[in-house]
Amino acid sequence: MDVSLILQLAVLLGAIFLGVRLGGMAIGYTGGLGVVVLALGLGMKPGHIPSDVILIIMAVIAAISAMQLAGGLDFLVRVAERILRRNPKNITFLAPAVTYGLTLLAGTGHTAYSMMPVIVEVAKGENIKPSAPLSVAVVASQVAITASPVSAAVVFMSGLLEPLGVSYPKLLLIWISTTFAACMLTALCVNLFSDLDLSNDVEYQRRVKEGLVSPAIKEDTRVELPAGAKKSVLIFTLGVLAVVVYACLISPALGIIKEPVLPRDGAIVSFMMLIAALIVLACRLDTGKLMEMSTFKSGMAACVCVLGVAWLGDTFVAGHIEAVKETASALVGAYPWLLAVALFFASMLLYSQAATAKALMPAVVLALGITPSHTEGVEILVASFAAVSALFVLPTYPTLLGAVQMDDTGSTRIGRFVFNHSFLIPGIVAIVLSVTLGFIVAPMLI
Repeated sequence: MDVSLILQLAVLLGAIFLGVRLGGMAIGYTGGLGVVVLALGLGMKPGHIPSDVILIIMAVIAAISAMQLAGGLDFLVRVAERILRRNPKNITFLAPAVTYGLTLLAGTGHTAYSMMPVIVEVAKGENIKPSAPLSVAVVASQVAITASPVSAAVVFMSGLLEPLGVSYPKLLLIWISTTFAACMLTALCVNLFSDLDLSNDVEYQRRVKEGLVSPAIKEDTRVELPAGAKKSVLIFTLGVLAVVVYACLISPALGIIKEPVLPRDGAIVSFMMLIAALIVLACRLDTGKLMEMSTFKSGMAACVCVLGVAWLGDTFVAGHIEAVKETASALVGAYPWLLAVALFFASMLLYSQAATAKALMPAVVLALGITPSHTEGVEILVASFAAVSALFVLPTYPTLLGAVQMDDTGSTRIGRFVFNHSFLIPGIVAIVLSVTLGFIVAPMLI
């Protein structure tokens, strides 16, 4: 093997590993470090900065932050809480359905934070281990990113696939139906094969004896919501629908608007900024408080992470594009499911659905020789897309850590060997089912 390739690969993996160890936005920092070493130290040409993905994330987060300040997120959480509390025995199914729905609407899995305390309280009240609904709910919030019409990952993939003859509505239909069904089937597996009896959990018993477990809260005791809460949700929802409708109208595969004034990326960014402006005006918000919102902070952190790791990944892949094309063409052509495996492990390291898709999918399109006039194999890309959601493998992702910290029963835990945590098996099952269903549904609709 070429010595320079070994050094470049070592820099790539070393930068990612260091970022994972440092945690948080540091993976973005170390991604930039890796680009510097590859470019100035090893003479590689820097790849493309993922500015389109970053701008979409920023715009969506800007709108969500305004909705959160107006009380809209709290309103959505209370609606979801009522659903959970009215059907407590079905918490294992309802919890992932709720977090999936929130992510589908908002385009970010960080909305799951707001539901975690409710899931824990409802589960404790029914003597159900919170780890069961929490694990599937967190996984569902990640998988739903690959189905959300306003997520950067879906926008990028639709832009890549539509010129190849797959319309935006078809993509949403395939990804929403397969990923949601997979999450519900995963919840069924957890419900059938897990020991749900909380009272039998040894760690829970220990914590009860030491007084570390708070009693389940049966009623909502929070303060009244701001006057503009419902209004902000209505504005945001109508805005998302407008984005979907416009994206369908300008879809090259449908050809309704052949020469759009605004391309899809520009439309999503501008529509989201418009939504934010309307919420600020309609709800009379103090814009100085927008940067204090948790969604704003987590969204900006995501931008830094995507900037670093996607740029690093593109730099490495672009420098070896011919070898990548040759290898991918041979392996994926013979074994289509290997693309899903590659996306799974890449997303485990890159910590972003959008960054993973941006780094690998264009190279796979070239490797398989897929063009607008030769679309054979495009269903492989559509079906495998859900595999970019393996952010749960390393137990360092914020939503995983948040779930562990909020479960005071101790049933949601990270094991001694790091990988044996509560989210690994449900996550793998959800992705395997999503990809399997994708390979069944995609060829039928494309």
